[in-house]
Amino acid sequence: MPSTLFVLMLPAALWSLGLAMSRDEKLKLRDQVVEMFDHAYQNYMDHAYPADELMPLTCRGRVRGLEPSRGDVDDALGKFSLTLIDTLDTLVLLNKTVEFEAAVRRVLKDVRLDNDIVVSVFETNIRVLGGLLGAHSMAVMLKEEGQHMRWYQDELLHMAKDLGLRLLPAFNTSSGLPYPRVNLKYGVRGPETRTGTETDTCTACAGTIILEFAALSRFTGDPVFEAHARRALDFLWEKRQRNSNLVGTTINIHSGEWVRRDSGVGAGIDSYYEYLLKAYVLLGDDQFLQRFNIHYASIMKYISQPPLLLDVHIHKPLLPARTWMDSLLAFFPGLQVLKGDIRPAIETHEMLYQVTKKHNFLPEAFTTDFRVHWAQHPLRPEFAESTYFLYKATGDPYYLEAGRTIMDNLNRFARVPCGFAAMKDVRTGSHEDRMDSFFLAEMFKYLFLLFADPEDLRFDVEDYIFTTEAHLLPLSLSTTPHVSSVPPNRTIPQSKQELDDSNFDWTCPNTRLMFPDPAFPRNLREPIRSAVDKSCPRPAAYREPGMGAPPLRAQDFMANNPEHLELLRRMGVSLIHLKDGRVQLVQHATQAVSPIAAEDGVRFMQEMMELSSQQQKEQLPPRAIQIISHPFFGRVVLTAGPAQFGTDLSKSSAGVRGFVTVAQPYSGCEEITNSEMVRGHIALLQRGQCMFAEKARHIQKAGAIGGIVVDDSVGSSSDTAPLFQMAGDGRNTDDITLPLLFVFYKEGNILLEALKEYSEVEVLLSDKARDRGADVQQAEEDFQTEATAPTGSESEVTAEDQGAAPAEGEDVGSAEDVGSTEDVRSAEADVPKADSGEDEERRDDADGAGQSVDQLLADWRDDLEAFRQMEKDEL
Repeated sequence: MPSTLFVLMLPAALWSLGLAMSRDEKLKLRDQVVEMFDHAYQNYMDHAYPADELMPLTCRGRVRGLEPSRGDVDDALGKFSLTLIDTLDTLVLLNKTVEFEAAVRRVLKDVRLDNDIVVSVFETNIRVLGGLLGAHSMAVMLKEEGQHMRWYQDELLHMAKDLGLRLLPAFNTSSGLPYPRVNLKYGVRGPETRTGTETDTCTACAGTIILEFAALSRFTGDPVFEAHARRALDFLWEKRQRNSNLVGTTINIHSGEWVRRDSGVGAGIDSYYEYLLKAYVLLGDDQFLQRFNIHYASIMKYISQPPLLLDVHIHKPLLPARTWMDSLLAFFPGLQVLKGDIRPAIETHEMLYQVTKKHNFLPEAFTTDFRVHWAQHPLRPEFAESTYFLYKATGDPYYLEAGRTIMDNLNRFARVPCGFAAMKDVRTGSHEDRMDSFFLAEMFKYLFLLFADPEDLRFDVEDYIFTTEAHLLPLSLSTTPHVSSVPPNRTIPQSKQELDDSNFDWTCPNTRLMFPDPAFPRNLREPIRSAVDKSCPRPAAYREPGMGAPPLRAQDFMANNPEHLELLRRMGVSLIHLKDGRVQLVQHATQAVSPIAAEDGVRFMQEMMELSSQQQKEQLPPRAIQIISHPFFGRVVLTAGPAQFGTDLSKSSAGVRGFVTVAQPYSGCEEITNSEMVRGHIALLQRGQCMFAEKARHIQKAGAIGGIVVDDSVGSSSDTAPLFQMAGDGRNTDDITLPLLFVFYKEGNILLEALKEYSEVEVLLSDKARDRGADVQQAEEDFQTEATAPTGSESEVTAEDQGAAPAEGEDVGSAEDVGSTEDVRSAEADVPKADSGEDEERRDDADGAGQSVDQLLADWRDDLEAFRQMEKDEL
């Protein structure tokens, strides 16, 4: 049957009962999208190009090999100006044809694809190959108009074919599934490739090839690309679990065995389903639609629990595989719109919208009771994508307001002077030095289309299909003949049952009959909004009947309490102090004073491990240090750990605001000698040599209004080490009334460097980052006013002041590096408890202290490392 794009245009009766957004307001938001894009794009071009990505906090480019490795995340980088290629067709969509033409010339002049570098086949396909093909489509369209790109002779298409040929060696497997990585210069075979030994790949990695490869084949007339992509899809279809009709998350590329048997619609699988449906739309092959519909029926039967989408086991699909969801599933409501299944799309989108409003952004993962599971947010566009498609399907202005919320949160919390920075923690508003290419490729396309009118566009988007990276491929490709040059897998059956039309529907439902009541969408959303707003209590820990309570509960345990230590000894539990301040518990039943005490010890350890696991998942609500003085003006936020004493910032609506001063002595373990400078300020201290509470008392006596303790372990970061609460000293700490926060070494570097660079650094200590309110904006305006008309004497004083850095900040010793902790046999638990703050011996002499300042400058410019767990789950 002919290929057609399913876009559901519902009658105006479907709109919400609220007032529709005025045309002027929509146009204002459209123009704001363009301004935001310009801010991100121009900063990339000014500070990062030709590097692959922009590092917006340090205003420089990320070049692979010159920055600390982030693991699998860096496989997207190939030294081919990734962000520029990924952004090309966005320029045309936003009517920036002059910039597009200049950008294409840059790509043709500067970009090389024969780099000796190992890249992700999946990421390179969707971002670079897709970007080149989308840009080629736009260039051809502009050339036909006759005003721009008249010189264009398919140069981008030639680059795309060159790249496609460099990716083809990855498909040289017995199954047809590609290796996950390929060397752009050497392929996958031989020692010089530094790859080709992998055995596993994710389902989405192997199943998200067909759109780009088929388009490349049909643009060039070379069928080899489409044939290889089809072969990979055929193999995945063959290996589906035949009873549940679901696929797993990770598969062995040689044997076809499922390595991870959990199945969902999020990370690791998401775009496999997307490409089955979109391959039908683009290529007109009924088999793709059939397979999608069979999968979709199983998704709605097992995975969909409206409004939730929960992973299950492919062999036991009635058993949930996890109790949390990842943010990548936010694309699914948009795919359901393309499918024509609007009701569950409305329900799931509403759940995601409420989670977004609860946390400002979608956390990378969140629990079924809508709490943060993984706190990062790398500016993902999937929620904006679904918002656009639901607005297009319903015409409901409610989704325009959702789009406004997305834009407001990006400007309030992610915008920094050099672009937009990913959120390291949505709870505190702290940033990560990262702006992925997909932010420019996808986010601004969907937001612009959401608010634009048809006459605002140079072309009809209905003539194109969006790839998973939002690149535009023309539907006219469906009329191009397809000839296979690679034989299909011989083991794939082509039974009549698989091609039976009764297994699926060919047409979209009649939306007029689905929604006769104009209030219907709102009625779907209301109960979901109420469910997310509720705070679900956690169930109490299970205890066997009749066992009674142990003599010491895990949640009451304090490592510096002598009575608790004696109780542990009687239960056969020993305590080991780790170098990073944590303690490790090990239980030996034979060392208990009695069998009953040994049983109590076992129960205590089980409870402690459960508590430890829960605390690690919840990551202990951190605090925020927001730099609000020039030139930061609230745009830089640091993640900090709280104290178990002093002011509880979570109960303070205003937080504590003040200028930062380095205390003397820097350790804060003796009476403060520069009390006249500390008084009324927030004191900066170094960890070690005494208890945290003692430091707090000394700076409080000196008149400080708050304190920040900087870790002394070189290289430590909140990205790689768990935050903890600073403990008291075993005495009553009610006398401590100021707030004390802890930051790791890398976060502390930013404060130390700011003090070195500027005469005054003002910060806000709070439970989470505050919006750039009137006071901060006024400070920015005041500074700009002063900067435009300074007096001569003022300029001289300012120059002298800024040239002097606090001497105390240079005399920084460092503790011994924290070593790795070996696993301990028998029952054990790492306790993320309150840190004692005891110091290790110093090993730096006077010369070493001078070097440490240079290290501060170098380390501050180091990129923040990504979480290993996220890399493993391919988020």
